[in-house]
Amino acid sequence: MKNIVLFGVDISPVIYVPVLYFLWVSVALILKKVLFVSIKRFAEKTKTNIDNVIVYSLDLPLLLLIFVSGAFVLDNIFQFQTDSEILQFLDMGFKATAIVAIIIFLDRLFKSFIDSYTHKIPILRESGGILRIVLRSVVFGLGMLILLDSFGVSITPILASLGVGSLAVALALQPTLENFFSGIQLIVDKPIAVGQFIRLESGEEGYVEKIGWRSTWVRMLPNNVVVIPNKLLVSSSILNYHYPDKEMSVLLQVGVHYDSDLEHVEKVTISTAREILGKIEGGVPEFEPFIRYHTFNDSSIDFTVILRVKEFVDGYRIKHEFIKSLHKKYREEGIVIPYPIRTLDWNNNSNPIKLDKQ
Repeated sequence: MKNIVLFGVDISPVIYVPVLYFLWVSVALILKKVLFVSIKRFAEKTKTNIDNVIVYSLDLPLLLLIFVSGAFVLDNIFQFQTDSEILQFLDMGFKATAIVAIIIFLDRLFKSFIDSYTHKIPILRESGGILRIVLRSVVFGLGMLILLDSFGVSITPILASLGVGSLAVALALQPTLENFFSGIQLIVDKPIAVGQFIRLESGEEGYVEKIGWRSTWVRMLPNNVVVIPNKLLVSSSILNYHYPDKEMSVLLQVGVHYDSDLEHVEKVTISTAREILGKIEGGVPEFEPFIRYHTFNDSSIDFTVILRVKEFVDGYRIKHEFIKSLHKKYREEGIVIPYPIRTLDWNNNSNPIKLDKQ
């Protein structure tokens, strides 16, 4: 590098290079502060939280990049000769600082996204700490490899070792990984959610208590918890009583005597059902109940009563109260619910059955 002449004064590079670097960094820091204040105000006014996360993540890395950018700008202007060991170390230091700035940005970005969406995604509430550890390990691991490569260290043996080690770990943790990816599938596909009432293919039913990385917890009505591995849950049929809506129909089977007036039976039954839905908690009072006759059975004419409840567990109480009220109302109206009847035809000319007495 040559000396420069300014106002007749011969200035050495040892003087003007640090001064120019200081001026560049100072101006960049002032611009950063002014722009960041405006950007933060704008981000706070928007509905989404993504811009706030990005602004927060860029703060410290951008500060490091400003110091690095001064060196690159001066290098492009004055074409420094890197034969000097000091300049070589400085060049490596600036490159390392730039890589560290990118690592810090990604680390803060992922961490902020997890913190921001923990309250929205149930699985993050339970396993957010594990996800943070995994992401930070990946970010810092890749960052260290890039740093070593920038220093001239061959990373090919390291990558080969990591490949073999990863394969061995994957084989050892195959069941765990199957449950892990099944948990991700449950999150993405969303067949169930925490708080929903479901019935499993194996017969258990209850509220989804927790969806974890390895298993899903279902709290049954007796207040016991069944823990299902995610891979079994993904591959089985699930009946979700809260999808697409919590409200559901309740069907109750009733039979009346053949001598009954079916029109009168229908009016009494619907009137009783309407009364129950209106006064019992859990019923849907605006729903109009109805019945459908469907079978001439051995002892009765059978029909189905269709009621409506706010959610699955309300059906138990509605059925309970409806059966009591309907039984009482049928007695008052003279409507008979017959016992099972079997008619035996006896031929008087046939020989009676004789029992041998011992």
